[in-house]
Amino acid sequence: MFINASEQSHCFGTTEKGRLENGWQLPSSGSNFRAYSLVGTALGRNYVHSSVYKTILDAYASLKVSAPEKQYVYGETGWETGGRFRPHKTHQNGLSVDFFVPVIDKNGKSAPLPIGILNKLGYNIEFTNEGEFEEYAIDFDALAEHLLALKQAAEVHKIKIWRVIFDNELQKKLFATDKGRSLKEHMKFSTKKPWVRHDEHYHVDFLVSCNESRGR
Repeated sequence: MFINASEQSHCFGTTEKGRLENGWQLPSSGSNFRAYSLVGTALGRNYVHSSVYKTILDAYASLKVSAPEKQYVYGETGWETGGRFRPHKTHQNGLSVDFFVPVIDKNGKSAPLPIGILNKLGYNIEFTNEGEFEEYAIDFDALAEHLLALKQAAEVHKIKIWRVIFDNELQKKLFATDKGRSLKEHMKFSTKKPWVRHDEHYHVDFLVSCNESRGR
């Protein structure tokens, strides 16, 4: 478990209309993970609620033991104080996190996606319905392991995963894996067509007790 001595966070409102007090900034990298962009982290686009922070890092620590060869990349989360987070519709109260899909390269080895300015920091990457992009393929087993690790870590910190948004066609590939078969029973996947496809990343909303008022 990663220990941070900062004051605990407080969330207000909803993921679509809210704010955050005492947001915690995720580290830009770890032994088996990294942020999508050093520029993004320098701008402060990777803050979350303290309970979400602990959950994310505990999950990565667990994966380091269960899947030591796998590499993970997280995407955008939100501002230190929450609020409007363009171009996202949510990510306003520290409970929304984007995770880029784990992939394997043409040699079958785990590798981070080739994220850069030319593909809008990864968000403009387009996978086929089979989960392929250039020389990369989505590692659905690693994705399932990550979601299960998040669920287990969330329970330790007495929070829950509210929903997962991931492309509907790619969900079928995910649920067909050994570990993915149990995901439907453990967490809610959105079946609505999102305003953006969510093929290169999966969006996770956590459930934490927040004040109903925005506090402003």
